[in-house]
Amino acid sequence: MARVLTPRAEDFPRWYQDLIAKAQLADNGPVRGTMVIRPVGYAIWERMQADMDARIKEAGVQNAYFPLFIPESYLRREADHVEGFSPELAVVTHAGGKELAEPLVVRPTSETVIGEFMAKWVDSYRDLPLLLNQWANVVRWELRPRTFLRTTEFLWQEGHTAHATEADAREHARDIHKNVYEAFITEMLAIPVVPGRKTKGERFAGATNTMTVEAMMGDTKALQMGTSHELGQNFAKAFDITYSSAERTVEHAWTTSWGTSTRMVGGLIMVHGDDNGLRLPPRLAPIQVQVMVVKAGEGVAEAAAKLRDDLKAAGVRVKLDDRADIPFGRRAVDAELQGIPIRVEVGPRDLATGNVTVARRIDGTKSPIPLGDVVGAVTTGLKADQQRLYDSALAFREENTVDVKTLGEGIEAAQTGWARVPWSAVGEQGEKEANGKAVTVRCLTRDDGTMPDSDDEPNLIAILARSY
Repeated sequence: MARVLTPRAEDFPRWYQDLIAKAQLADNGPVRGTMVIRPVGYAIWERMQADMDARIKEAGVQNAYFPLFIPESYLRREADHVEGFSPELAVVTHAGGKELAEPLVVRPTSETVIGEFMAKWVDSYRDLPLLLNQWANVVRWELRPRTFLRTTEFLWQEGHTAHATEADAREHARDIHKNVYEAFITEMLAIPVVPGRKTKGERFAGATNTMTVEAMMGDTKALQMGTSHELGQNFAKAFDITYSSAERTVEHAWTTSWGTSTRMVGGLIMVHGDDNGLRLPPRLAPIQVQVMVVKAGEGVAEAAAKLRDDLKAAGVRVKLDDRADIPFGRRAVDAELQGIPIRVEVGPRDLATGNVTVARRIDGTKSPIPLGDVVGAVTTGLKADQQRLYDSALAFREENTVDVKTLGEGIEAAQTGWARVPWSAVGEQGEKEANGKAVTVRCLTRDDGTMPDSDDEPNLIAILARSY
């Protein structure tokens, strides 16, 4: 296959940008830091969105929508929150030809505006828990933009919930973290993640606890794929979210928030992509199989159309490419770039012997398959290739993660991979030292990889890495 991308080993950032452009995933928007998501890229996001939405609803959450513009005074009610977001805020001061009496912030996240309405909607303990999610865009003024990973405007979902007790809020935040985010990323995206607890220095602004899922990219840097936050009663007190308890006392609610974004598309590219383009996990791929007419004539188009219909009947997401007027090589390169898991190539020569060629994007194999065996070979291949991607990514992470004993060893190891270091050997002062060398504590975990209940548990492990 002709090489159209900068090799990953030669220049990983350039490879990433090349792939996004050549695979027609996205383009730069007219305002610095914005992006236009093209149909190929948006189809991937739609598949992510649909599966995530189903999981969120399974957790008992309902979708709603809240305004893009938030009064600046709302953000200032929760001091830590506005301080955390202040450098990233886009503020509207004029509208309708006039200066506004109060500036409006373009939504960076919605804790404050949703808190205002939770206070309005919650009266009794019978109104709790209140479980809300919205699919929306947000704006954070990004100084160092990178398509999908860090953009001034991006798409996401943000969940916001209110509960009668701290225990119920904690259970919900952990349920979303484990059974929605971790499960989705591993099962659909075929990306292994390390679940853990953020340090105090890395927590979401205004949170009492932030849980994260961290993934290793193809250059060994870390990417935060999603977070779930316990907000304690901070926002409830700031916005007067109170309820009458069963004992007829007035209590403040306990709230959570959680989100994932189009950043996951960037993670998908950097974990699974190779020098020939994107490799999509079959469960996620909008097009799982592309049936391709190699050359017109001799019943090829008819045979290709029948294969499409047979695969569709078997539940496969399939597309027929019968554009025989476009060179086959060019079409095959495009399919490789866009990561379509399987190509079924139908040409006169193979067809004369009762075969077609099945090309698998994940393992790079091409095999002649009898016409009658194509559906079985394809469905088996899709299942195997989903697992193959996950196993390969997990093996890469394990090969590039080391256990060390000191902060210095951890910082050194993080230059080329991840380091597992005793948190007692790092601490808050050591974390600041690492930050000064472009290394962050991605999360804290127990030695067995499970989620800590607090930062103060003994024998915690810190994951050190460079990150996006």
